[in-house]
Parts: sequence; C-alpha cells; structure tokens
Amino acid sequence: GDTAGFLNVPKIKGNHTAMKSGMLAAENLAGLLNAGKDYGQNCANYEEALKKSWVYAELKKVRNIRPGFHWGLWAGLINAAFETLTNGLAPWTLKNHADHSSLKKANKCSKIEYPKPDNTVTFDKLTSVSLSATNHAEGQPCHLRLKNPKIPIEINLKQYDEPAQRYCPAGVYEIVNDDAGQLKLQINSQNCVHCKTCDIKDPSQNIDWATPQGGDGPNYPNM
Repeated sequence: GDTAGFLNVPKIKGNHTAMKSGMLAAENLAGLLNAGKDYGQNCANYEEALKKSWVYAELKKVRNIRPGFHWGLWAGLINAAFETLTNGLAPWTLKNHADHSSLKKANKCSKIEYPKPDNTVTFDKLTSVSLSATNHAEGQPCHLRLKNPKIPIEINLKQYDEPAQRYCPAGVYEIVNDDAGQLKLQINSQNCVHCKTCDIKDPSQNIDWATPQGGDGPNYPNM
C-alpha cells in the first residue's frame, strides 16, 4: 500500500513516516488521557505536531512528484526532475484527483484484444488468483456491496462496458444472464484478493468494499 498515505514517492519508502505518524498520534492521545480529558475529545494537537515533525518536512519536498504524472510519463519525469533539483521549493502544490474520474466512456476507446495466455509467461486470471490462496467462508455476507444494484447494468454497462470486468485482477465481477434472461452483474466474492480496486475505480462509486469476517482473504503462502 502507500503506508497510510505517508509514502515518499520518489524513494518508494514510507514505513518510517507512517510509524512516526503513529507515534505522534499515540503521544497526543496519551497527553489527553493524562490530562484527565473525557473520552470522545478531538485530538486537535495531532495535526499541529505532525506539521512540526520531520515527516511533514520530508513529504512536503516531494508533494508535487506523484500528481505530476497525471500529465503523462515524459511530462511527469520532467516535473520530477525539476522538483528534485529545487528540493520541493516550488511555490505551487499540484493536486491529485479521484482515480475514477479519469475513466473514459467505452465509445471513446478502442477495445483491446489480448492474446490467449500461453501458460508459460502469461496466465489467465483464475490461475493467478489461485496462487494467492484466497478463501472466504461460505455463507458469510458478501463483503462487496452495491449501493444500487441497477447501476451496473443501466449505467456502467451502457456507458463504460462495465469496467469491473477488466480492472478487477481476480475476476470477481462478471456480466451474466439471470434466470429470466436479463443481464446482471455477478459478484464472485470468493475470488477477492482485497486490493479494493473496485471501491476506488468504479465510475459510479457504487461499490462499497467492506471488511470480511476475520481471517478470510488472500494468504500468499509462497511470498
């Protein structure tokens, strides 16, 4: 992941910053408790403590590198070089945007035809999913929830050819015919590897990834 949002992008490191942020949170919470404050108090000093720490200073220097790549690879590399040379002293701050907002409609894109997996270098999704040893107990509530079950067919399929069929790396989402011959979105939650791509990328923000019951999910025994 991105280490709780504290990733130093050019260094691809963030454990140290995430750990320090947790330490600062603990120190401020302990201060409230030791002062005899009632439960439910807002830990307002945490943000100020974080801004005064080396974590904030380190991440401020690289704040513009990741959003610069929204302009494309070469523009992003040029921006990254500029930010590195100036040590992040640019008087502006670039902004990120919600990833789902960058999705183009199907009629504006050419369909990509992928070659059949050769089972040597390339493999189908389900073969790759099996390597994760993911498992969810049968009978538990589905942890992939649709806010509106009509949206996948009425909006996402018509406008975007239901991108969940492609962005999910585990083949969780399929468009199938129900018993009445009507199209529906089938959710194979057993395959889920907990990447949360669907929660982030769904163009209608209709999918809510919830935490499944304890112990379920990918295992990755060979990592």
